[in-house]
Amino acid sequence: MKKIFTFMMLAIALGTTIAPAAAANEQSRDFTIIAGDVLQITVWKEDQLNQEVLVLGDGTINFPLIGTVNAAGSTPEELQDAIKEKLQKLIPDAAVTVAVKAALGHTVSVIGQVAKPGELLMGRGLTVMQALSQAGGLTPYADDGNIIILHHNANGKESSTEFPYSDVIRGRHLDKDVVLNPGDVVVVPTAGLL
Repeated sequence: MKKIFTFMMLAIALGTTIAPAAAANEQSRDFTIIAGDVLQITVWKEDQLNQEVLVLGDGTINFPLIGTVNAAGSTPEELQDAIKEKLQKLIPDAAVTVAVKAALGHTVSVIGQVAKPGELLMGRGLTVMQALSQAGGLTPYADDGNIIILHHNANGKESSTEFPYSDVIRGRHLDKDVVLNPGDVVVVPTAGLL
């Protein structure tokens, strides 16, 4: 009986440690590095190469021995492979790990008539309603009928989309509660006096 209990406790302990690791690995496959993110890069048995690096505005990082590497648009796994390939000439069979230390490039802004306007760090799949909630909700002076989302396209052009807050809050047109992209701005204007 003691052996069964020990085995069950071991199975439970292993189950709780394996599941989060698998989830973290799945997230890293979906995560795309962008400018502003902070990465932790480690090379096994090469302590002098272990670096915390910032992804620069042009989407690159600087890394010892190999110089400038394009990081933006890659997953951590893809960047890991690129660094390993560049290091291959100097350190054969280098074991490289890339981890996202801070996803500071993944932000959206909520401005105007909300309780706490400002920049929000995005979690996974942040929708407009979630962003408004994190910003403390609308103030009594908000014009909820004219909320817009400003999008910045990859080519630098800006576009806007109206957000039907009144409908979404009532459970209608839930497809309009879109997932925001990094750099989007949610604008909540002030209601007119009349």
